[in-house]
Amino acid sequence: MNVLVINSGSSSLKYQLYDMTDESVQAKGKVERIGMESSILSHEVTDRPEVREVSEILDHTTAVKKVLDMLTHKRFGVLRSIEEIQAVGHRVVHGGESFGESVLITPDVKQEIRRLFDLAPLHNPAHMIGIQAVEANLPDVPQAAVFDTAFHQTMPPSSYMYAIPMVLYRKHKIRKYGFHGTSVQYVSRNAAEFLKRPLEELKLIVCHIGNGASCTAVLYGKSFDTSMGMTPLEGLMMGTRSGDLDPAVVPYTINKEELTLNEVNSMLNKHSGLLAISGISSDMREVIQAMEEGNEQARLAFEMYAYRIRKYIGSYAAAMDGLDAVVFTAGVGENSDALRRKVCEGLTFLGVDLDEEKNRIRSGEPRSITKDGSRTAVLVVPTNEELLIARDTYRLIRQGSSA
Repeated sequence: MNVLVINSGSSSLKYQLYDMTDESVQAKGKVERIGMESSILSHEVTDRPEVREVSEILDHTTAVKKVLDMLTHKRFGVLRSIEEIQAVGHRVVHGGESFGESVLITPDVKQEIRRLFDLAPLHNPAHMIGIQAVEANLPDVPQAAVFDTAFHQTMPPSSYMYAIPMVLYRKHKIRKYGFHGTSVQYVSRNAAEFLKRPLEELKLIVCHIGNGASCTAVLYGKSFDTSMGMTPLEGLMMGTRSGDLDPAVVPYTINKEELTLNEVNSMLNKHSGLLAISGISSDMREVIQAMEEGNEQARLAFEMYAYRIRKYIGSYAAAMDGLDAVVFTAGVGENSDALRRKVCEGLTFLGVDLDEEKNRIRSGEPRSITKDGSRTAVLVVPTNEELLIARDTYRLIRQGSSA
């Protein structure tokens, strides 16, 4: 079965085509600058050079049509016809309390995703546009929605409730939802396989550290707590997001700087984090380079970033009454040996004994970076959210066909 995985943004669309007989990626690419005359389609087939095409793509329906044309192109494609696509899986950021697992997309599911627009105004509307664009081009092909928040629906109320009037939860569902759940679920399974232990017996802390970053306490295979909250702003310091701060900072800043709520929201989401403290970049590689060249602001940003990750690891180890492994994943987590070293410096009380040589090695495979005999393991496990989306879509289609 061929499964097309779609991640639709407001002006972009990423895709990967999987052959589920061996879970291989047949082709992948993205469409950028949708809605403009100079839209860019980048398309790559395994073991072939990337193809780029610039054209006018004014909406997502046209973007999907362009993708399908490329997938079936005589020179650049991998399919004889679009009929060879048996299912489409979509990344959907917010499932609220409505979705604790991936689902086949029905009219009721679409209605619920629309109802959740207020909780993810930058993401869910774009995902819905992607779903509708696929419907317009592949009307008879089943689609599945895989939610970033679904994995975290196992959190107990003591983890996800905020200490604010209950009426706000009852009326508006203001609570912690968490994100990166698809990545955490995939990485947790692979970590258990690497450790050769059942996931249901493990206490893990998964650190998904990219431009957006989160830590999740995975207790016996289920999300017990996670650092991101009702929105992805809560928790760790990130590339451009502030992470945790005193809520009183918002009205105080509005009063002192005469800012609007929208301006403060933009400040906390787009102009804070590594970018704000370093004064250089939101990219950890550039911050580390500046730090090594003697830039003290970059050093402060790096140390703040690592310190907050370490704090969450310590608190989640306490919350789970123990820890078997810390798992680093995503762009920064997988590639920055300097960050991993700095975080692990303060985890010796948990029995972490970092192996400097292992930590410097780069590999696309799961690996341990602690010494043999380390009481708590530290792993680096590459994430693959698209593969998990493809797997869930494939599973749902097979279940539906056997029902």
